[in-house]
Amino acid sequence: MSTATGPYRVSMVCLGNICRSPIAEVVLRGMVEAEGLDVVVTSAGTGPWHVGDPVDPGSAAVLAEHGLDASQHVAQQMTARRVEEFDLLVAMDRANRDDLLDMVGDRPHPQVVLLRDFDPDGEADQSVPDPYGGGPGGFSTVYRQVEAACAGLVAQLPALMDRRAAG
Repeated sequence: MSTATGPYRVSMVCLGNICRSPIAEVVLRGMVEAEGLDVVVTSAGTGPWHVGDPVDPGSAAVLAEHGLDASQHVAQQMTARRVEEFDLLVAMDRANRDDLLDMVGDRPHPQVVLLRDFDPDGEADQSVPDPYGGGPGGFSTVYRQVEAACAGLVAQLPALMDRRAAG
């Protein structure tokens, strides 16, 4: 269970945890490490279909193009029991955000947000499109959107961490 002490815990969440959320996990992890923030970043899917699977080849390829590695990724599922482990759940789209809100229920934590709400050039309430089953262009689009939004999220993480510490 997440507490006001220890690292701030973030999970990036999509449907199957093989395309969008692994990209977001790797990108955000690199950014928080570069900033020296005490943040643990993971990812998960709301559905069970790919539990135990590696990252999608398209996600692996686009990450490799940017010098990033997701070869250790193993897909996992977010559940109502697991949400308590996190301070922030970051959904890739509105449907997954709604599923996460249902899992959180009336608990005061964790906070549930859409990733693209942190994109300084994006519009609020936008989704990261699912590239599953599509060509490489979809994965490139996801990477660009994730990178922009993660930069915005990293800029806001110190304030989110301070709020948690304040209780």
